[in-house]
Amino acid sequence: MNPLIDVLLLDVDGVLLDYDGARRIRHLADALRVPALRVSHALQEGGLDAAYDSGDVDTVGYLQRLSTALDADVDAPTWVAARVVASRPCDAVIQRVLALPPTLRIGLLTNNGPMMTEVLAQLLPTLCVRARGHILCSAMLGGRKPDPAVYLRALDWVKATPRRTLFIDDLFRNVRGARLAGLHAETADDGRSLGRVLKRYGLA
Repeated sequence: MNPLIDVLLLDVDGVLLDYDGARRIRHLADALRVPALRVSHALQEGGLDAAYDSGDVDTVGYLQRLSTALDADVDAPTWVAARVVASRPCDAVIQRVLALPPTLRIGLLTNNGPMMTEVLAQLLPTLCVRARGHILCSAMLGGRKPDPAVYLRALDWVKATPRRTLFIDDLFRNVRGARLAGLHAETADDGRSLGRVLKRYGLA
């Protein structure tokens, strides 16, 4: 028998958005007039993005550290613009989610810092309204997927229980983390694969 699901919790990059990290770096490099390799090192090899995503540094501190590393003034609009340019909504997935019954609560769970909420508001406005404020960046939860504790904190936030929550991610390591936390969890990365999962759980 299919479990009774109250909440559908969705990953963002790889499920709702196609994200091109290299394009984001190029856009920042062009906007700030610094070499792309320097931007890449500051964000990735330097561990700054991971620290921001985990909540180890807040937005003000993140932008200050990035500005110092690049010797350029990096503000929130510049960061958001680069992330928007590098992200494309997955229309087939979004349409399936928006067609689900209004009684099913929708939440988003992404490994990102707080500025990502502005990106989502621009790229997924209708879905953000459908999620009714349940847009959770990992930084606000004090960790990153696939840490099982992050999923449990997310469920506390949306007032849901693991056994009645279905989590979708394109990466199996994140699915495995969710399962360890007691959630139902499956992989999907396009409209067709999401449709199969939803049908399996009696949601479509």
